[in-house]
Formats: sequence, structure tokens, C-alpha cells
Amino acid sequence: MTTATPSEPLDPSSPELSRRALAMLRAVAEGRAQLACSREPDLYIDGVPCCDQFTAHLLTHQGLITPATGRFGQLVPATLTSTGAAAITSAPVAA
Repeated sequence: MTTATPSEPLDPSSPELSRRALAMLRAVAEGRAQLACSREPDLYIDGVPCCDQFTAHLLTHQGLITPATGRFGQLVPATLTSTGAAAITSAPVAA
């Protein structure tokens, strides 16, 4: 797990993203994820609330994923940022 603060951008080459965080990023990249529009946006994958909302909040605050525009509380598509895409690309391949 990364220790970056919300104001400190995540280095996409950092090996500190967990497998779960990478799986969440891949789900966003595949268009399977939604975020609730709020200060602490909750992540839904395939219509089901994600089991690790703490990591979902970190991914959002670190600028790896972002919600599409919507009203407060509304579920909107989650979007992978260029930093999030770089994090997936630079992630080590599991053996």
C-alpha cells in the first residue's frame, strides 16, 4: 500500500500498488466500474460495491481514477487517468 498523501502524486513506476489496487484499475480501464460522486467516492465494479473502499478512495485522491461529471451521490462511470494507465502498464507481471 502506498503512503502518498492526496496532494502528493503517485509515481506510476512505484511498486507499491497492491494486486487488488491494480485489479481495480484494470476494471476501470475495461469500463466495468462506477464511482459515486462525493468527496469520498465509493467504487462499484460490475454493479457491486467494491470490498476495499479505502483503496478506492486512495486511487481517486492520488489521481489514478476519476468520476465522470454528475450530481452529488449519483453513480457515474469511473475513468482511468493517464497516470492510472501508466500504473497498469508499469506494473510487474505476476508470476
